[in-house]
Amino acid sequence: MAALLAISSTIDRINEFIGRWIAWAILLAIVVSAANAIVRKTFNMSSNAWLELQWYLFGAAFMLAAAYTLKQNEHIRIDIVYGMFSRRVQHWIDLLGHVLFLMPFVILMVVYFVPYVSLSYRSGEMSGSAGGLILWPAKALLLVGFIQLGFQGISEIIKKIAIMRGDMEDPNPFVSSHQAAQKEGEALVEELKS
Repeated sequence: MAALLAISSTIDRINEFIGRWIAWAILLAIVVSAANAIVRKTFNMSSNAWLELQWYLFGAAFMLAAAYTLKQNEHIRIDIVYGMFSRRVQHWIDLLGHVLFLMPFVILMVVYFVPYVSLSYRSGEMSGSAGGLILWPAKALLLVGFIQLGFQGISEIIKKIAIMRGDMEDPNPFVSSHQAAQKEGEALVEELKS
């Protein structure tokens, strides 16, 4: 199990690094969007390439941060139902969800995206818009994002099994939204007192 946890830790570090750095793509997309709008309104000119670059950057931020979001345990779940169960049952729900839903979906997407990206790259596929960008980099971002998500899914499965076996502490103990709000309120009160 120690070797698997080392692999999991390496995957986590890589996705943590990528997730933190890809956040800058959002800022860059905002700058590109603002500059494009200013040029369009001031000089009455526009470029489809700049508009598409903005979409590429937002797409990169979304796809390349998906694995980071899973690592941070920030994916969407229904806390009302999830919170009714013991932590052990929650771990089982997470494990089965990763094995039965996340991983098959990721594998399916990777299998379909490999020829999709390959064909786009070989053909030099361009945007249908005049002055648009080449398309294969955007399609490749989809493939890379799903590959990252697959590796993070493997890491999460390893960690869930290790937690359930008692080989590691739970890095993300479940806190309901009510408990989180209560803790935040208590922290605010303490801050105001000092």
